[in-house]
Amino acid sequence: MSKTNGISIGRRIFNRIGTYGRSLVIGVPLWWLIIFFLIPFAVVFKISFAESLIARPPYSKLLEWKDGLMVLKLHLSNYGYLIDDDLYILAYWSSIKVAFFSTLIALLIAYPMAYYIARTTERRRGVLLMLIILPFWTSFLLRVYAWIGILKTNGIINNVLMSLGITSEPIVMMQTNFAVYVGIVYTYLPFMILPLFTNLVKLDNSLLEASADLGASPITTFFKVTLPLSMPGMIAGSMLVFIPVVGEFVIPALLGGPDTLMIGKVLWNEFFSNRDWPVASAVAIVMLVLLIVPIVLMRNAQQASAGASS
Repeated sequence: MSKTNGISIGRRIFNRIGTYGRSLVIGVPLWWLIIFFLIPFAVVFKISFAESLIARPPYSKLLEWKDGLMVLKLHLSNYGYLIDDDLYILAYWSSIKVAFFSTLIALLIAYPMAYYIARTTERRRGVLLMLIILPFWTSFLLRVYAWIGILKTNGIINNVLMSLGITSEPIVMMQTNFAVYVGIVYTYLPFMILPLFTNLVKLDNSLLEASADLGASPITTFFKVTLPLSMPGMIAGSMLVFIPVVGEFVIPALLGGPDTLMIGKVLWNEFFSNRDWPVASAVAIVMLVLLIVPIVLMRNAQQASAGASS
């Protein structure tokens, strides 16, 4: 075999290995998506058209044999029930409102923190990023329970305020919307900081210098240069916060009061208290559809912003 043929065979083998490698890289997340998202989604979607039964499983079959014919029974009343009952509409609206304002508050807090971390020295930057990620090393429930000890009437904040003479009696903070916002913003703040930091750290300093050379003030430079270029990071962070907060259940259940109405709590009650799986599945499907709209809008805005910056 000549040297040329050996090189040609080696190239074909290398190309085939590269093709298999690319297929493996693409196939792993694809199968992960199919197994852990598409299949469960299909099951929930099927249950949403069933009828609630006192049985195991607690819902009817969609396909039944009747007189030698296969009959498909779709109960659309589950979705109609969500429109007729104001509870679900109020729960959806309350969840979207809480998610929107929580995302906005997290963005206002995270942006200066991410900007400072991106502009500091590399040695200090590593320490600050470790402090941001450090809460993830502890249990999510423990961190939420810690806020109960901080916000309750005989908690840390009230004891400090009363000892300093600022208040004469404890301030009610637990089981309020304030406590829910505090818990959500604290929990999801790192998800807003990290995408912003990743975007701001790659910002070209020459653009800032050029803006200063042209006579722009630091504030003008921020609003004309830094803020538009950081828009992809803002959108990515907002998506990472807004989407999971809409379906949040643990934080409102532990820190909120009985009047704190969110769709995650309604979904839990339908599944485990009322055992009405078809209605609960319909609630989950509608919630997913409502989340797709902001996801698509934010994704389009992110692509438009990235295209404009390039």
